[in-house]
Amino acid sequence: MADQVTVSREIAAPPETLWAMVSDVTRMGEWSPENVGGEWLDGAAGPTSGSRFRGTNSNGKKTWKTVATVTDCVPGKEFAFKINAGGMSIAEWRYQFEPAAGGCRVTETWTDHRGGVVKMLGRVISGVADRATHNRAGMEQTLERLAAKAESAN
Repeated sequence: MADQVTVSREIAAPPETLWAMVSDVTRMGEWSPENVGGEWLDGAAGPTSGSRFRGTNSNGKKTWKTVATVTDCVPGKEFAFKINAGGMSIAEWRYQFEPAAGGCRVTETWTDHRGGVVKMLGRVISGVADRATHNRAGMEQTLERLAAKAESAN
């Protein structure tokens, strides 16, 4: 059974605004405590299903890069991507946006697809032994930062 972590937060901003912020992977470093930012690959200029991007991550002195493929891309509703490495599925990240009183409910979900050996390698690469607990804290901080930026713009 794959580990899965889901966090949600209501944010006083429209779903379309929040979706645009999250799906602009070049800005992810503004919200995420671990992701430094991303860059679109293969000539992509923005999010579309099938587009790929490289994300740069950092945890203390550890840094690593991943390549992701956008799997779901519905403006104002959903943005998701899968991370693969060496022909293996590593993880899926999904953001869902639902209208709520006074704004939007943003739900972020991480699903771990790594096998045991890859989990051990992940600990060496990222310095994180308990990825689920680490990601929950990071996801909560991501949505907090996203809310602070979006709500200050209103």
